[in-house]
Amino acid sequence: MVRKAAPEPEQKAPAIDLPFAAAEVSAAMARWLVHVGAERRMSAKTVEAYARDVRQVLAFLCEHLGARITLKALGALTTADLRAFMASRRGDGISGRSLMRTLAGMRSFARWLAREGLAEIGALSAVRAPKVPKTLPKPLPVGSAKRIADVDLRAGEDREPWVLARDAAVLALLYGSGLRISEALGLKRRDVPAPGAGDVIVVTGKGNKRRMVPVLRSVLQASADYVALCPYALPDTGPLFVGAKGGPLSPRIIQLTMERLRGALGLPDSATPHALRHSFATHLLMRGGDLRAIQELLGHASLSTTQIYTGIDSERLMEVYRAAHPRG
Repeated sequence: MVRKAAPEPEQKAPAIDLPFAAAEVSAAMARWLVHVGAERRMSAKTVEAYARDVRQVLAFLCEHLGARITLKALGALTTADLRAFMASRRGDGISGRSLMRTLAGMRSFARWLAREGLAEIGALSAVRAPKVPKTLPKPLPVGSAKRIADVDLRAGEDREPWVLARDAAVLALLYGSGLRISEALGLKRRDVPAPGAGDVIVVTGKGNKRRMVPVLRSVLQASADYVALCPYALPDTGPLFVGAKGGPLSPRIIQLTMERLRGALGLPDSATPHALRHSFATHLLMRGGDLRAIQELLGHASLSTTQIYTGIDSERLMEVYRAAHPRG
């Protein structure tokens, strides 16, 4: 007789203490967070932001309604209740973009509650998200972007050579391969080949999605220079980039590095580490890069996300259109 394997136990939801909500709401929220993190494969930062946003809504509603929030109270919410929350946040100086994200988190929670048969929050569908002005990314000039990883720019700083080499290698990856700062700092030593040993790296992006990204030899050389100078052991399975004490490197260090380089290169405050990623995409587009290919390189799930870069170089796109179209 062959015994059937026992089903794997479901992931247990962590306990959540919500003093402004009933135990049933706290338990539901804990299960929902497991759902968005595991089943929908959202990043830990996104799950944390969702949890914080829903907490804010529930805390406000508790004070607004004068009682701890229950599942029944959630189902009885009116559009006036939700608009009161939005007005309160606006009064605190919260931007429309932040409000839009909060509503997105609350709507996700509401959909899960409805799917589980716990509550129907119909008022959410009648509340419009605030309008958010579209802003285009601000890429660096090509010349400045190419110099951003030049160690000589920081020659006057009182920092060890390996630290300067490390920062240069990270910045080279951001511009040379269009990585997010979290993706660059998440690289393991084994992920980046030595110069001449390969020209592709595998990056883990949002939602734990992995993609292959080409890497320039000069970028690989910058990483190799840093590894050669680093005073700490860098095992293959450990982080490639480490901090001053040998632990994982904080993104804040790279942000401060960019602040110093802005002064050296005369760049505006918009020249952030993330602007290097925008510069990567924009400069590829300016040189005739295909939008679909750029989408794959950036790891965007939707082409519409990548299309924000087309507004920067619309004149060149129109020239291509007029030259390529049969009626042009």
